Amino acid sequence: MLRLATWTTELSRRGPGVLLRDMLRGQDPQIKASLAVLAHANADVVALYGLDWDADLRALGWLAQQAGYSHFFALPPNRGLMTDRDLDGDGRFGRAGDAQGWGLFHGDGAMALISRHPILTEKAQDFSATLWQDLPWATLPQTDGHLFPSAAALDVQRLSSAGHWAVPIQPPDGPPVTLLLFHATPPVFDGQEDRNGLRNHDEILFAAKILDDLRDIAHGPLVILANTNLDPNGGEGRHVAMRALLAHERLQDPQPKGARQTKTVDWSDLTPGDLRVSYVLPDASLKDLASEVLWPQPDDPLLETAETASRHRMVWVDVDWPPAP
Repeated sequence: MLRLATWTTELSRRGPGVLLRDMLRGQDPQIKASLAVLAHANADVVALYGLDWDADLRALGWLAQQAGYSHFFALPPNRGLMTDRDLDGDGRFGRAGDAQGWGLFHGDGAMALISRHPILTEKAQDFSATLWQDLPWATLPQTDGHLFPSAAALDVQRLSSAGHWAVPIQPPDGPPVTLLLFHATPPVFDGQEDRNGLRNHDEILFAAKILDDLRDIAHGPLVILANTNLDPNGGEGRHVAMRALLAHERLQDPQPKGARQTKTVDWSDLTPGDLRVSYVLPDASLKDLASEVLWPQPDDPLLETAETASRHRMVWVDVDWPPAP
């Protein structure tokens, strides 16, 4: 059996190095709660989102070691990667919205992978530098018939708000598994031009294109571990993109269940409430044994721990391993 998980940790701080400082001090309740959630889930592989990145991967390495994972991986993200253009159209430069992906600093709330099995880092592929306007189907934001915020901004605007990576791991007794990781921008916090909604839509469809491109070169199953920031039915956003990805012929949707059904984030205090935004979508060739969203029951002591760690809940899928020939 192989347990594959996705979790948006919200382990992000207000400046570079602050998360590592809090880790090393050993007193931060959110960090302690996050480690407890990882221990409870006991997954073989976890895609982590909302985790601050540093160039030496010291914060990620510390987290992996404390959680009992001997392998970890992260690439420089688009989050906080500053440009010299006004990307959000507010008439100002050098602010969080002018980075390739929103961020107060480079690596703010980035993405990473931890694994108990070897990560084939030399075979990892990074698609994060792809320009949005270079997609054949790009739906670029406009106002009054003009590109928003400007043609000059879109000349440098990357599609991936955090990143799109294809990362193979090598479980025992079987072929490698290629994991497709991405964290799409929320389809909100914009204006009538729907810049974030359009970008979210195209980030999700880009993942489907990567799946199609990898189909003939991957030597094992493909699995998506992602936070798409989009529910297939509820909330804001262009739901057709999420429904198309869930229906992709190469994937299966195990529709994990929890105390709040398939919902993966506790936005009960917001409109429209809890949504399904995190996904583990295994290759259609794999046998799905079980799938769950970590929603502890009200009388479970783990509930307070999970709530302290993040508003998001971990999602995991257990697949039969090695796969049948």
